[in-house]
Amino acid sequence: MALVNPTISILGQDPGHRRRCNINANAFQQDAVVTFRGWQYAVFYSYLCKDHPSPRPVDGTDDEPLYIHLARRKLRHASVAGLRRPSNEIEKESQASAWEVLVFDDYPQTSDDGHNTVQMGICPGDGTIHLAYDHHCDVLRYRHSVSSLALTPDDFQWKPSLFSPTLSHLPGLPTTHTPFKDVTYPRFGFLGNNNMFLSFRDGKAGLGNDHLYMYHPHQAVDGEAGRFTYIGQHLTGIQSNPYVNGITYTQRDNKLHITWVYRGFVNYDGWDDPLDTKHKQQAGPNGAENNHDLCYAYSEDLGYTWRNGNGQVIAALSLGTEAVGDMKSLPNTITNLAPGIVASKIAKRSGLMNQEAQAVDFEGRVHVLNRDCLACPDSDNDGSDNMQVRWKHYFRDSLDGIWTCHVLPISPGTRRGRLAAPPPHRDPHAPSEIYIILPGSDTNSIFRILKASSKDSYTNYTQVWSSSQAGLKLAGEPLVDSSRLEFDLVLSVFCLREHGGLDQETGDKGSKGDENHPQRDVVILDFELSP
Repeated sequence: MALVNPTISILGQDPGHRRRCNINANAFQQDAVVTFRGWQYAVFYSYLCKDHPSPRPVDGTDDEPLYIHLARRKLRHASVAGLRRPSNEIEKESQASAWEVLVFDDYPQTSDDGHNTVQMGICPGDGTIHLAYDHHCDVLRYRHSVSSLALTPDDFQWKPSLFSPTLSHLPGLPTTHTPFKDVTYPRFGFLGNNNMFLSFRDGKAGLGNDHLYMYHPHQAVDGEAGRFTYIGQHLTGIQSNPYVNGITYTQRDNKLHITWVYRGFVNYDGWDDPLDTKHKQQAGPNGAENNHDLCYAYSEDLGYTWRNGNGQVIAALSLGTEAVGDMKSLPNTITNLAPGIVASKIAKRSGLMNQEAQAVDFEGRVHVLNRDCLACPDSDNDGSDNMQVRWKHYFRDSLDGIWTCHVLPISPGTRRGRLAAPPPHRDPHAPSEIYIILPGSDTNSIFRILKASSKDSYTNYTQVWSSSQAGLKLAGEPLVDSSRLEFDLVLSVFCLREHGGLDQETGDKGSKGDENHPQRDVVILDFELSP
């Protein structure tokens, strides 16, 4: 069944027409849109309001600086406190109040290399909202809200003073903590019943590691809402760096899933110079041609110990309690050499993308979207497409741990896609479905949504929506509000829309631009999934 055209709401103006690289709607923003307790939150970069002229950047450039915009809206008839709505209460049209938007005008953003995005996390234990922003091998930039802001949002007027200033450390950890000096790709997510995780990469492309932290609510430090602890360096690159597709916590079985690819390191002149910036280029010395292997691991204790796909414990980071028995001999990180982590062996220069997409369905299958030009193992694809890169859907059976790969009927462009795994609509024993959101390319503004089902082992991929049918020109890499999907059966897609239009909630007119440099709006597309 085809999806009905979505309700569209405009968050603000995207600055892409004045910048070389996208800074909104990038695949490595794990959560730029999150729903919690009946309210939806979204974060993006834009200009200051017209009645607040932007100051000129201190470096003398002509580019207008950008500022973090944090938006919220109340979702009518939405789930509260994690309770899923009965199917007979699911409305046919998205209903929500207007967006409230606050702007952090104390931090101008000026870097333009395609990495310095903004990420958001919400801690369910104390209702704090967390932001990390403007990173590409830079010192940590982070701020957090007062406690209870997301628990009782009606009690607060939406304003920047609810948040801390920009911090270069995490509350509870010292400013001298070494990884804070070199941060890229931060990610937040729910962890356990009340906690939240933060992860990020240190180092540079082809030569870095990933670090994992846990935020503990209600453990005040110097008046802060809560504190972070360092779990450890969960992924370590040996002459490489891991590029994470996603980190997903599933509360129903208390598992933390992670998939990634490796990027091998190639020496270049000046690579060990502390002042070197070549690795910050959009296509630096160590590019995507060096990506290889799809890898997987999971944790059953909130990230302290990690297992490979066969269930074998392969790393014990800090355990949380004193290690005993065989645990004492385990590595304290997952390296390239860890046994059983490779889900699919993929050679370099095969078109494999970094930071594509990951989702976990309600039967425990781990799904990955990526692309390469190789034949799928145990498939009918013989690889005779003359090295044509194709989208690939990988999924891991939750019972036997076997990975399967299927080739999608659409070839990718340069932009990365997204996965969405909704819960069963009526029957908890119904087959699981996966939605695959595929963006266009730099010259193609068509977004497509495909759907497949476990009923036929995901062998049929049916197109259920195309932006062309709605007369929309969409850009960026789509992001999904997985918590709203889980509890409200609404697929909220964060992306960019070209040439403006009308906001269906407010009637406001979007930006038009010109044919050569079309202006874009940051938008949310809301698709109601049939129960």
